[in-house]
Amino acid sequence: MQAMSDDYSDRNPELGRLYPDHIKTLCERHDHALENSGAAHAVIFSGCPKTVFLDDQQYPFKPNAHFLSWVPLVNLPLSCIVHTPGETPQLIYYLPHDYWHSVPGQPGGYWTGLFDIKVVHSPDDVAANLPEDREKCILIGEIDDESHAFGIERVNPTSAINILHYARGVKTQYEIACLRLASRRGARGHNAAEAAFREGRSEFDIHRAYCKAVSHADNELPYSNIVALNSHGAVLHYTNLEREPPDTLRSFLIDAGAQVHGYASDITRSYSWSDSRFSELIERMHSAQGDIVSRIRAGVNYSELHIETHRILAAVLVDAGIVSGDPDTLLSTGVTSAFFPHGLGHLLGIQVHDVGGFMENEAGTIIDPPSGHPFLRLTRDLEENMVLTVEPGIYAIDMLLDNLRGTAAENHVNWQGVEWLRPFGGIRIEDNVRVTADGCENLTRDAFTAVA
Repeated sequence: MQAMSDDYSDRNPELGRLYPDHIKTLCERHDHALENSGAAHAVIFSGCPKTVFLDDQQYPFKPNAHFLSWVPLVNLPLSCIVHTPGETPQLIYYLPHDYWHSVPGQPGGYWTGLFDIKVVHSPDDVAANLPEDREKCILIGEIDDESHAFGIERVNPTSAINILHYARGVKTQYEIACLRLASRRGARGHNAAEAAFREGRSEFDIHRAYCKAVSHADNELPYSNIVALNSHGAVLHYTNLEREPPDTLRSFLIDAGAQVHGYASDITRSYSWSDSRFSELIERMHSAQGDIVSRIRAGVNYSELHIETHRILAAVLVDAGIVSGDPDTLLSTGVTSAFFPHGLGHLLGIQVHDVGGFMENEAGTIIDPPSGHPFLRLTRDLEENMVLTVEPGIYAIDMLLDNLRGTAAENHVNWQGVEWLRPFGGIRIEDNVRVTADGCENLTRDAFTAVA
């Protein structure tokens, strides 16, 4: 990934200062996981490129998130971290001799001094540098080829994975610093995308403007950008990217992130082209989202906040003349779910939808989403230094609204209001926030201020 500045590079002094404590925390977590699983060594495999069926081309490489949490190396396949309690972590750094493709350079940066690095040039050399007592090892990673297990039989044991995934819900200060930088990078992209929208450009051209501003190729984005004009905003994961702008511009919804050393931002904004009523509705959604964010703090149950969000959005919909009724009735009859069908948010980190959101404890006990709300991805109580998204939305989705016909909910919908909203698609406002003991840090709003 091309660096825009030292903020995003291995020369960043703040990341170098915070990184040793991050590694100390990872070592402690893996010590606990190894003890619980009765193993002596953890081998964390970076992953292997996947080849297109009946072709010699490979899909863009996506590293194992467990590996990436140790080292900021987003493009280092066929490599391993070896952790043995009480010893310096070992990085087996695969550097092939290859003149067909570009290969990783020699290891360098703030992170190198904390590893025993062994540069090898063949998969056999990777295997030769692993612990000899393979029966005392566990391997963490995706294994499509048995040879990449290197003779280790215990792959992704639940006893260890549950501990690591539950712990990953709380971020280290190093991870939070990376997430702040990712938010700042994403904010630059969002500003560029809004400017392209105001110029009347197509979805494809807006997307390109975003990628240029964040200095990402498409495969470097943490997820495929959602760049939706007009009614496309009602498609929750719209990624078609029309090459020509529509004849009439009405609205713009963009859900797009950026990454720094694998840590992601996930930001959504909505805009009106010129319609004052839709602009007012967007402002109401900003206010509602701010109200929801103000309730974030350690100890809050996110499932309960998700349900309360439905009541808040019910008031927005009533105020906008799209539905009628009291919030509890609109919630119980399914009206709010038709307009807001997804979850309030999810954990964010080295993966956009980071692991551990459903876990009650490190044993892996699952907390189910509330009844009738299957798409909520975070159900545990919030803890200090969790990082998560807060993304309420309202949409005119015909498939869901049609389901209200012939039910008790039908008379609560102002169908003329739905007809007005439909050409605009919908509105989503999404911020990334860090939980604190008595509130939260809004990484997204701070980022927009910083890059203004």
